[in-house]
Amino acid sequence: MKIFLKTYGCQMNERDSEAISAQLIRAGHSITGSEADADVMLFNTCSVRDAAERKAKGKISYMKKMKLRNPALIIGAMGCMAQRLGESLLAEIPHLDFVLGTGQLHRLIPLLEEFSARRKRFAAVEPSSDVLEGMGAHLYGNFSAQIAITRGCNRFCSYCIVPYVRGREISRSMEDILSEARSLVAQGTKEILLLGQNVAAYGLGGNVNPPPEDHSPFADLIEALDGIPGLLRLRYTSPYVTYFNRRLIEALAHSRTACRHIHLPLQSGSDRMLKAMNRQYTRESYLGYVERLRSAMPDLTFSTDVIVGFPGETEEDFRATREVMQHVGFEQAYVFKYSPRPGAKSATIADSVPEAVKEERNQILLADLADRIARKLAAAVGSTVEVLTEGVSARNPGRWTGRTSGNIVVHFEPVPGLEAGTLRQVKITRAGAVTLFGTLI
Repeated sequence: MKIFLKTYGCQMNERDSEAISAQLIRAGHSITGSEADADVMLFNTCSVRDAAERKAKGKISYMKKMKLRNPALIIGAMGCMAQRLGESLLAEIPHLDFVLGTGQLHRLIPLLEEFSARRKRFAAVEPSSDVLEGMGAHLYGNFSAQIAITRGCNRFCSYCIVPYVRGREISRSMEDILSEARSLVAQGTKEILLLGQNVAAYGLGGNVNPPPEDHSPFADLIEALDGIPGLLRLRYTSPYVTYFNRRLIEALAHSRTACRHIHLPLQSGSDRMLKAMNRQYTRESYLGYVERLRSAMPDLTFSTDVIVGFPGETEEDFRATREVMQHVGFEQAYVFKYSPRPGAKSATIADSVPEAVKEERNQILLADLADRIARKLAAAVGSTVEVLTEGVSARNPGRWTGRTSGNIVVHFEPVPGLEAGTLRQVKITRAGAVTLFGTLI
């Protein structure tokens, strides 16, 4: 069968879709980029924000026209929205054939083949730890690849639906991860991105308390990955700040491959809002972790997630967030306007901040970020940076693109024989709004 697969949401969903695509190909099916050619339409959905759900529902609903033209067409919804809504999604969209939850993704192929034979609609949303070991397939050939090392989350931040749609936190065995990494590197991968709702909690059995200063299975994993010949860079996302103990910080500082960039979600700079969000740190302790990390790695860069307009957020709370963002000097930030998610604890609280105020605060933080990035990039002109080459620039076919260890995109003119996935030195000649430009040395 020809399968069309559309993905919504985060990098975890992207990784799940890649694994599903690889499994389908190995089973004799093919992946098509054309909706018109497809025998099966699969939608890997997101539930983190209302807009993502509305977008996925709208697209699946629109497929009714294709179903009327081709009654044999199979349409399936997978992932987080599918998990949250389950059988109710089948009732809401009558032409949807099946719903597959996040704990059942590894069973897609047999369930798809069973539906193809019997044509009986179903919703499979039962939790299963088998999905952890069943989603390791890859589409080889890229210089960069992702490996999911954990699934689920035990943090239960009050605004977040993830623990309810992704399940409780579970970790893969180290040997399984290392085997997957070795296989990727043998196929040409040079950079690996480790994925998890809280990657730094890897191997801790779902414990939400900060580990002892000398204990970090995530540090053990990083050191083991360092030992794979041919692996050039290691990235990871997203860690929860309280897991950065002495053991992990030292492992990162001495790592051969770990990049000098950490995505460290803040969400708010106000202690009052952090408590309401059930974030288990304060403004002071968050900044303390940042200083410990910077002390060990002075060239470290940070990105973050921030929510504006959480219920009850005052101007004072917002100013506190703005101050922390300026103090840390985040090079990148994803700023979200709060939207209640059914099932999350904060959904029971009145959404008290007007939409216009949310938008104003959102724009203020984005303007601060743009100014901060512009100044930091301008300061880099004249310096020489090491980039991992990625290939031809999407916007200018005459240039190539690479990325620094600190996660800054650099554009440059290629030279004969240049290959993607190689480390090269680039002399920076000018700065753009969010990227750098330079010349290969």
